[in-house]
Amino acid sequence: MSRVSPALRSIFRQPTSSQWLKTTAVRSSPAWTKPAQQHIRCLATPAAMPSASKENIGVYCNPSHDLWVKESGPSAEQVKSGQALKEGEVTIAIKSTGICGSDIHFWRHGRIGPMVVEHDHILGHESAGEVIAVHPSVDTLKIGDRVAVEPSQICNKCEPCLTGHYNGCLEMRFMSTPPVDGLLRRYVNHSAVWCHKIGDMSYEDGAMLEPLSVSLAGMARAKIAVGDPVLICGAGPIGLMTLLCCAAAGAEPIVITDIDQARLDVAQEICPRVRTHKVEPGVSMEDAGAAISKLAGGGLTTALECSGVESSIAAAIYSVKFGGKVFVIGVGKPDINIPFMRLSTQEIDLQFQYRYANTWPRAIRLVQSGVIDMKRLVTHRFSLEDAVSAFETSAASAKTGAIKVLIQSE
Repeated sequence: MSRVSPALRSIFRQPTSSQWLKTTAVRSSPAWTKPAQQHIRCLATPAAMPSASKENIGVYCNPSHDLWVKESGPSAEQVKSGQALKEGEVTIAIKSTGICGSDIHFWRHGRIGPMVVEHDHILGHESAGEVIAVHPSVDTLKIGDRVAVEPSQICNKCEPCLTGHYNGCLEMRFMSTPPVDGLLRRYVNHSAVWCHKIGDMSYEDGAMLEPLSVSLAGMARAKIAVGDPVLICGAGPIGLMTLLCCAAAGAEPIVITDIDQARLDVAQEICPRVRTHKVEPGVSMEDAGAAISKLAGGGLTTALECSGVESSIAAAIYSVKFGGKVFVIGVGKPDINIPFMRLSTQEIDLQFQYRYANTWPRAIRLVQSGVIDMKRLVTHRFSLEDAVSAFETSAASAKTGAIKVLIQSE
């Protein structure tokens, strides 16, 4: 069952400041409206929060595909006073945030399916940091706790929530998905129930728990078991994370595909027994599927498709055996063509995934125990002030070799 908290019954919106910071991209915009003062006692004091001496800044995009850094909320003064905290919330000084492919899409394309950037919008949903202020109603966290932030805000009353499948919440407000602002800020107020203690885990690993959760959710729904022959399509961050999970779960053989040989080399590095297949342009989906099946020795039962690319999904469908399964983790275009008759005549199941639910405690255990080591996937690090360069590096991964780009704040 999903966790129940009265604080989750409210819809939260992060306040913004009325003052601007010099931005990475020079532009004009109407001034923000300063929120009404809230007289709420906070358990934190300025002396306990040296990091709040810096102003809050965030990473923004807009419908014109601009990307810039400017002042954000809650302000440093609000953090020190606790005036912006609501019941059930804590303030987190975000220390590390990963750039997700969805962040790139919202910046460059302005939408993912029905989720559209219509105003200035803060990106980021893969974050970890330190609790620096606590609302009096919160007794599960204290100042100084290191936490990973699960970016969900749910209603806790619809059927998906009440049956433990809160990723399907009918009133979901997922941070960084328009119109809900994201976590790429210096300070963020968030519901304590969605802040997971990580102990002495590094903030980098804490930030990586979000993509790890995506892979774990796929593994669970696809029912990967020891000895299962598995195909992974796409050696991007999610594909490589899924490779780590499949290897830890004892899948054998494991085949991974990509168009980029450098990423396949990384796959071989993090899992020496994986079998790699470079996808060549112009090859039909039938031939690609046959080549992949041959590399696996035949008998592939499950394909985990991590790219969302139409041709990759089709090749996966042609690679699995009769009665097999193609499980799509990746996000693609709103409409795609699929080889229907191949699915039908071979009784191949086609399944999909949307985010995750109840995965973070498992992810934390796997990382803390050393079963999953994600460090090799981090290729670039930038400061929060240099976030525009971080995004440009991530978006040009074919040239930069970027896999997971992290933005850090001190």
